[in-house]
Amino acid sequence: MPLYSFKTIQIVPTSKDFIDIVLSRTQRQTPTVVHNGWAINRIRQFYMRKVKFTATNWHEKLTKILEDFPKVDDVHPFYADLLNVLYDRDHYKLALGQLHMARSLIDKVAQDYVRLLKYGDSLYRCKELKRAAMGRMCTVMKKQGPSLAYLEQVRQHMSRLPSIDPNTRTLLVCGYPNVGKSSFMNKVTRADVDVQPYAFTTKSLFVGHMDHRYLRWQVIDTPGLLDRPLEERNTIEMQSITALAHLRAAVLYIVDISEQCGFTIAQQAALFHAIKPLFANKPLLVVVNKTDVVALDALAPEDRAVLDEMAAEAARASGAPAGEGALLQMSTLREEGVMAVKQAACDQLLASRVEQKLQGKRIQDVAHRMHVAVPAPRDGMARPPVIPPGVAAARARRDAGDKRRTEKDVQEEQGGAGVYSADLRKGYQLKSDEWKYDILPEIIDGHNVLDFVDADIEARLEALEREEDALAAAAALEAEEMEEDHLTPEQLATLEEIRARKGAIVKAHRMKKAVANNQAVLPRRADAERTATTRNMKSALERMGLDAGAAVARARSRSQSRVGRKRARSAAASAGASAAMDVDGQPPKKRVHSSKSRSMSRGRSLSMAAPAEGKGLKDAAQRNRAVKMGDRAQRRMGKAARRGEGDRHIPDLKPKHLFSGKRGIGKTDRR
Repeated sequence: MPLYSFKTIQIVPTSKDFIDIVLSRTQRQTPTVVHNGWAINRIRQFYMRKVKFTATNWHEKLTKILEDFPKVDDVHPFYADLLNVLYDRDHYKLALGQLHMARSLIDKVAQDYVRLLKYGDSLYRCKELKRAAMGRMCTVMKKQGPSLAYLEQVRQHMSRLPSIDPNTRTLLVCGYPNVGKSSFMNKVTRADVDVQPYAFTTKSLFVGHMDHRYLRWQVIDTPGLLDRPLEERNTIEMQSITALAHLRAAVLYIVDISEQCGFTIAQQAALFHAIKPLFANKPLLVVVNKTDVVALDALAPEDRAVLDEMAAEAARASGAPAGEGALLQMSTLREEGVMAVKQAACDQLLASRVEQKLQGKRIQDVAHRMHVAVPAPRDGMARPPVIPPGVAAARARRDAGDKRRTEKDVQEEQGGAGVYSADLRKGYQLKSDEWKYDILPEIIDGHNVLDFVDADIEARLEALEREEDALAAAAALEAEEMEEDHLTPEQLATLEEIRARKGAIVKAHRMKKAVANNQAVLPRRADAERTATTRNMKSALERMGLDAGAAVARARSRSQSRVGRKRARSAAASAGASAAMDVDGQPPKKRVHSSKSRSMSRGRSLSMAAPAEGKGLKDAAQRNRAVKMGDRAQRRMGKAARRGEGDRHIPDLKPKHLFSGKRGIGKTDRR
């Protein structure tokens, strides 16, 4: 992971925006109204709070800016020099120093005016002191406008810098412009650097990542270098010089032997010798590119001698043993030798890092804790290392060039993708290879299931189907021959009874199914068919083998007693009506009731006015009033009972949180 991430630096506002942000926050988050009758002590506290709050905001925001930007003296030397190259170290430190001084001045102004506000003797004097403090703070920040604008430009540029880890495994690609550095990086990493046929296409450092030996590597593409003094190099070239000077990486110096880059081999060798001090204590490889245009063997003797000398210098600079300074060849256009160059550079860097760790002081702290266990011999038998026969045969075939035939090779031979159909059964491990392509390759007790299938099964099935068809035709013919004309009158009556009963059962079933078995019991007057009679009950019980005499007698006795009670009540009513007449044949005087009882219907008033013992009410008026009160109490419950899920109910038409008004500035109480 990179040690530095410049993308998290917050935006630096301009001086005007800075002032608006802080003053607006002060206005929103502090009280804004001084009421009449306040004591002078409370007025002082009011304005002191505003001054302190504003100074605290300035201090926090300036501190955040100073902490976000990296300090030149605290970062890695590579980033320190890169900051110096891109932004000018002195200008950068001066801008941060001015913000630091502005923060101190604002704190000093707030401290002084808070001290003066403690002795303010009137509302006007306290208010003017507050305005003076705010004005001086804003004046200090207005003077920091150029520094804030410069830091914002620096932040935007730093956010676009690549995330380079100076301590991880790194390959550094350098050389003249247009020699193939970016093309090599695009081949070995997942990066996509712009490649064009002209010089200085790459104007900054680009980083790509790759995997080698299960490790993560970063590859840095540097801008092209020209052979000229250091003080004449521009910003683009100085980025490459900075990376070569500070990064612990394997350096790949790429040479264009076709000279299509516009520089001869001698000029490229001169640049190599000019920057040779930057290669000290680093693995160095000289790689010749564009061998597809000009082969290495086709070069002139003097050019070949120059390249061999560069390779020898590279071997000596990297501390490699003698004989390992050979030139590496590649062609990024045809991708020839690219992976070999990558592997050679990675191996040299790993060996160099291991050697440096062995020469350091930390290895001594670990060496005494390392122990190599050697097993004690258990007998006198020799057990030398041995390679399994299968592995040895595979290695022999590989060395002989006998490539293992893969499924893809078979596919290409038989028409390619979309034409070739893979044989999925050829790898089946069965007892007999003949079973691989059976229709049912299932094995039970060592036998194929298909072996138990009868060969005449289809013929037998057809015979069985013909027999079933013949039986069905005979049954249909027999049914047609049986007609109602041949039945006796008793049989016809039985048939009609069966059909009627079957129809009634079907009708009852359909009726119950239509109402989901949720039909209420019909009263006697709604029973048009008179099914609930004693005769039907008697016949039904006798069909079940039960004696229905007692049940029929009980039902008839209840019916007769009910009829007798009705006749008795009607006789008593007629007798009462005649007794109500006076002796002279005149009707009695009407009884006087209250207005409430007269407003009710005649039947209702008579029923309620009837004497009822044990009610606790003395007269009919109280009884009528009690009935009305009960009805009124039941009305609300009746409404609630009729309310459903779809009924809309608004418990509060004007909730307080929506109709209590907007809070003022500096207030948190909405009431």
